[in-house]
Amino acid sequence: MSSPRYFYSIATSLIPWFLVSGLILMVAGLINGLFYAPPDYQQGDAFRIIYVHVPSAYISMMAYSLMAFAAFVALIWRIKIAHAVIVGAAPLGAWFTFLALLTGSIWGRPMWGTWWEWGDPRLTSELLMLFLYLGYMALRASLPNLAQADKLSAILILIGAINIPIIHFSVEWWTSLHQGPTLLKAGGPAIDSLMLYPLLAMIIGTTLYFGSLLLVRTKAEVLNREKNSRWAKKMLLGDQL
Repeated sequence: MSSPRYFYSIATSLIPWFLVSGLILMVAGLINGLFYAPPDYQQGDAFRIIYVHVPSAYISMMAYSLMAFAAFVALIWRIKIAHAVIVGAAPLGAWFTFLALLTGSIWGRPMWGTWWEWGDPRLTSELLMLFLYLGYMALRASLPNLAQADKLSAILILIGAINIPIIHFSVEWWTSLHQGPTLLKAGGPAIDSLMLYPLLAMIIGTTLYFGSLLLVRTKAEVLNREKNSRWAKKMLLGDQL
């Protein structure tokens, strides 16, 4: 998979499987979560926003974790495909982070009585992650030299990775308005099975959907970086080569 040519070929075959299976799970999760899951005994039907909020928040952290791992691989072993993965993941991670913040604010208005609470550690650390995504993309765009952009932006990603455990454990380390762990909780998930299974379907489906988009974007980045290679020219020009 570290070979750009073989990555391109494998990604092409995986994209339809990831996309179709992800969309099926997302549709099933949304239908069951919005129409068949019972209302929460405290929040009523307002809880149903979790079927968008939780997968979005999960992907926002997973995407950054993937970028940090790819940055480490790229800097230590100088594997070119790792930089392409980072470039492909950043805008997707930023959009999912924005969606997590947006849906969290929509939920917070009726539950907390405010759209935003600066004193909540999870909200502020999630917002910081959005700035890290935007900062990475701004740094890359400001550096015309590809090798320099790869190196400096990878270092920025690794520095920002310290924010991931802060987001995850913020509700346990500090006083927070945010709801504590529900799925990954000692003794099992603290949620009714009729609510749980649609949520799991949404998380898995969104992950697969993210994977398909990531492969599409990474393929494009690989082709752009390898445009002068023989295999890429053949891919682009076909019979004209």
